[in-house]
Amino acid sequence: MIRTGIVGITGYTGEELLRILSKHPNVKITGLYGRSSSEKRHLKDIYPHFNCLDLRVEALNVKQIANICDVVFLALPHAVAFEVVPHLIDAGVKVIDLSADFRLVRPEVYERWYNVKHTAKEYIGKSVYGLSELNTEKIKRALLIANPGCYPTTVILGCAPAVKNGFIDLRGIVIDSKSGISGSGRKSAQAYFKDEHPNFRAYKVAGEHRHIPEIEQELSVLSGEDVTISFTPHIMSVERGMLSTIYINMKKQIATSAIIEKYRKFYSGRHFIKILDENVILGIKDVLNTNYCEISMKVDERTNKLIIVSVIDNLVKGASGQAVQNMNIMFGLPETAGL
Repeated sequence: MIRTGIVGITGYTGEELLRILSKHPNVKITGLYGRSSSEKRHLKDIYPHFNCLDLRVEALNVKQIANICDVVFLALPHAVAFEVVPHLIDAGVKVIDLSADFRLVRPEVYERWYNVKHTAKEYIGKSVYGLSELNTEKIKRALLIANPGCYPTTVILGCAPAVKNGFIDLRGIVIDSKSGISGSGRKSAQAYFKDEHPNFRAYKVAGEHRHIPEIEQELSVLSGEDVTISFTPHIMSVERGMLSTIYINMKKQIATSAIIEKYRKFYSGRHFIKILDENVILGIKDVLNTNYCEISMKVDERTNKLIIVSVIDNLVKGASGQAVQNMNIMFGLPETAGL
């Protein structure tokens, strides 16, 4: 059994990790930790629906974690993992970090977008970007996984085959993404749902969202050229789910059916990626509470644009489910184990 710990159990992603890992056939949960050194209480006092698990949430103690865990999931706010990762990695513990702290390969880019100094720069080179379907071999050998963001997961998986095959214009990709309120964290969600009137709004428009450099970085790695995007996220009055609509100019005319075949070939054998038939309409309900990413596409022949729709559950494939998928890869298990 894989001895597993979760740090940051009180957030949405921590709760989702617990839901998945508590049923995983190859996992023994050996440690649950809050976000601070003072947080300490029984699990059922936080989550009554987990009353079948006789577990305590302990105060954050890195030395204790290193002694009782083979792998640790960090479900912490940005800039907190800096204080934890070095100690765990140096102790030989595998780490899957769900924050953005080790996703960007250039620390100055991280510092500019997150407005905080990166204090563990020497560990960036030891991390692997954990988009499971694209970096499987590197993930197998990794000690530190930088789990992707939710928006980047929908966008990169939706774009990767087109980018890799080279039949699209890499400049000016337009992305319109919608997320359930859980994508902004538990505190924001609680405040949002206090509003009596359901709402739907854009935010961080005109190139302000922090996931932009992450998306551009990974698509540029795939293409070998610089990729630029225009990205506008939106929040919906639903708890979970994420849908990205992507508009890309094509270099030449290609039939939708031919592009679908390219996508299916690219993702051949990848259990959690579903490429849908032409004219199938996607919705977030199709993937709720699953680790699947479903992708549909169609060529707008009038404008010669490829329009891609990519949907995930932002808390599963967009966060905790993909983190467990990465753990499975790291430990030589079937990717579907526990999922």
